[in-house]
Amino acid sequence: MMTPLAACSRATLAAVKGVLTDIDETVSTEGSLTADAYGALEALKHAGFLVVPVTGRPAGWCDHIARFWPVDAVVGENGAFWMWHDLSKAKLRTRFVQSEAERAEGRRRLELIRAQVLREVPGAGIASDQPYRAADLAVDFREDVPPLAPADIQRIVAIFERQGAHAKVSSIHVNGWFGDYDKLTTSRLMMQELFGVDLDIHRERYVFAGDSPNDAPMFGYFPNAVGMANVGDFAGRLDHQPRWVTTARSGAGFVELARMLIEARQQ
Repeated sequence: MMTPLAACSRATLAAVKGVLTDIDETVSTEGSLTADAYGALEALKHAGFLVVPVTGRPAGWCDHIARFWPVDAVVGENGAFWMWHDLSKAKLRTRFVQSEAERAEGRRRLELIRAQVLREVPGAGIASDQPYRAADLAVDFREDVPPLAPADIQRIVAIFERQGAHAKVSSIHVNGWFGDYDKLTTSRLMMQELFGVDLDIHRERYVFAGDSPNDAPMFGYFPNAVGMANVGDFAGRLDHQPRWVTTARSGAGFVELARMLIEARQQ
């Protein structure tokens, strides 16, 4: 059962060292990034927190996020890679989980799934950000197309899975890929390689913020995971629930979380 974030002890919040966060409908609100939510990211950084978006969004977006947002790194395409701006060398760096050959073979197989989804699920679309992706296929079910019924979304998932691909449902897309990774496995690897943090030992010192089924592995792993209030929209469809839940939805919920973390650290 999820508990209101307001009930979390100040000592627990004050012990947090970093925030890993989904983007869509966690930091964003109805497809837009508000000034308040962006300001919350910046406030967390200024307060000394490690800040890492962990998203299903594409490599092209993550290039921008790593360069221009107030973050330490970004995990993209549900764990296909992470990017960070190496300030010491003034250079953007990318660490892919798979080799180029593996990614190329995955893209070839995903093209077959793409054709099948468009043929078998009327109303589904390919995400408008697909041209900027390096490793996965994103099927749009409500971002730029009229919302599909839950049964149709599950039909898309089933097509991916029948072909041996992983498939995860976000607030707007079904993301599918070939490879044994997800948001959690890559976040753990990134934290160890880039920041020298063993999350298996220190996971209670880091918060994950999210809102949808593709965040479920992170919810299950982090003892102080926080769902935005809109996570309730997926009741019964989460393999794991977050321990805490904000009062506000989407970006306003993220602002609520950031404010509580900063206040606890200052006091």
